[in-house]
Amino acid sequence: MGPLFISPWIIGFAWFQLYPPLLSFYYSFTDYSAVKATHVVGLKNYITLFMKDKDFWPSLRATFLYTLIAVPAKLAFALLVAMILNLKGRFINVYRTVYYLPSILGGGVAISILWRFLFMREGIVNQALSYLHIPAVDWLGSPSIALWTISFLVVWQFGSSMVLFLAGLKQIPADLYEAAMVDGAGRLRMFGSITLPMLTPIVLFNLVMQTIGALQEFTAAFVVTNGGPMKATYLIGLKIYDDAFQNLKMGYASALSWVLFAMILILTLLIFRSSRAWVHYEDGGEADDASIR
Repeated sequence: MGPLFISPWIIGFAWFQLYPPLLSFYYSFTDYSAVKATHVVGLKNYITLFMKDKDFWPSLRATFLYTLIAVPAKLAFALLVAMILNLKGRFINVYRTVYYLPSILGGGVAISILWRFLFMREGIVNQALSYLHIPAVDWLGSPSIALWTISFLVVWQFGSSMVLFLAGLKQIPADLYEAAMVDGAGRLRMFGSITLPMLTPIVLFNLVMQTIGALQEFTAAFVVTNGGPMKATYLIGLKIYDDAFQNLKMGYASALSWVLFAMILILTLLIFRSSRAWVHYEDGGEADDASIR
């Protein structure tokens, strides 16, 4: 009876989770376009991608640059806010709720539309700058600034990372800080010697999850800048969309998707590999990990 009871989950997993990526892998070796007959082309899509596609390497560069800007900034800002909200005070629960709202209000598309109106040439940000007699900045029209602008859209949605950091801060034993204060340690020393090391498992989790999300980013680049200006924000996620649904080269887009998957997998493994040197656990998990090696 057991297999019968779990059969709905097995069927759902096979049809919605397992079948699509397997089909995508097959299509990556074809010229599938959804409008004409499909033919197997072998490694042609991958060869074209690496050797002939003039947009691939710039989009790859823009994606990695976006990740390098957005992920560290988001984690640092989330940790800063979490430390502030970890302080005791009146209405602290209200403040925590308010700070979490940007991460849940309206979803990615609505927030991206708001961001576009804020940073357009005649937007609210430039109007505020004009009151301070500061020249207007072309936030979305300058190739050197546009990528930074959409990167900080993700930073603004820091709520999920902040909640995890806040939970981690509450698990740090208070006697560690008391002992450090007796020894004369200042706040900066306590942060570097107690807070940050104790939070490294959560830093690892947030780093992995936010990196994976940043490498797959699509909404901000599509809604705010549509890949411009001069394709400075033409991320890989947007290129996959264009190849699949604008150019109807779905086999080619499938190949690009699998290349992106490989890059995410390799980068994730590298992060986990490097964590042996900087992630610390209360139970001495790093020593156990060393013994496994």
